[in-house]
Amino acid sequence: MLDDDKLVSLRWLEKASLPMADLAQARVLRRGLDAISITFAGVDAAANTIRRKRAVFHHLLEHAVEQEVFTKNPLDEIKWTPPKAVNVVDPRTVVNPTQARQLLDAVPKVGRTRGPRLRAMFACMYYAALRPEEAADLCELNCSLPDAGWGLITLEKARPQATKRWTNSGDTHESRSLKHRAKKETREIPIPPVLMEILKEHIKTYGTAADGRLFRTSKEGTYSSSAHSYVWREARALAFTQVQVESPLAARPYDLRHAALSLWLNAGVPAPEVALREGNSVEVLHQTYAKCLDGQRATINNKINGALDE
Repeated sequence: MLDDDKLVSLRWLEKASLPMADLAQARVLRRGLDAISITFAGVDAAANTIRRKRAVFHHLLEHAVEQEVFTKNPLDEIKWTPPKAVNVVDPRTVVNPTQARQLLDAVPKVGRTRGPRLRAMFACMYYAALRPEEAADLCELNCSLPDAGWGLITLEKARPQATKRWTNSGDTHESRSLKHRAKKETREIPIPPVLMEILKEHIKTYGTAADGRLFRTSKEGTYSSSAHSYVWREARALAFTQVQVESPLAARPYDLRHAALSLWLNAGVPAPEVALREGNSVEVLHQTYAKCLDGQRATINNKINGALDE
């Protein structure tokens, strides 16, 4: 038996919903597509948001086809093109190694405990190209930190931030499988000595959480994205000139990952190896970082000149 609150909700949904048969009409589908293209504030939604919602809409109609409500997906008959999503990294956001070090040195100066506790996490995003949610779930057991040479991080899970009602535990952060990876699949990332030293110092100073996590609040919690953003914003103000602060340069913590991958590609690391370490396909890697490959234009121009001189 459903309780009264659920019955009320179901009755409201029934009254507020259109009959499924109406979704066979082009005008109704177009109204739906128009609705997913704007935000609650009445402005245009982001291209990625529109494409994601359209995919969900299409999947629901596929389910209706499976249940024999429709003989074919009516959305396939609508000539509607979603806006093109921008998937290419803006080179203006990418910091060089000197700027990255300046930012990481400024992070511990933010706040009494938050900045110092987050420095090593940001360092993982730059030196190992970890996503924020991957760094958030990093445990000491995932880190091989020898006395000399390079170390190794073996990623097992990620800890993305979500609304409480979408997690099994009811917490805003929940450990899950890696992005684009099967359950229990891991990803290995060799790490340079500079990151090993930062991690060793972090473990020595702060230890680990009861579950082995390296990065957590003083109360064993997981730092929110707003906490990351606040520390990063303050660190940029300390490390950069006013002109740089007002520019897109490393505007978000995630831009550290972009900087790392751009650095690896420009250093001549083969694209398949970079893709293996960063957790994407070679195709996505080339598409995303096409504009960040510096220093190759002159080489290509020289090759063309050589061909013209023959």
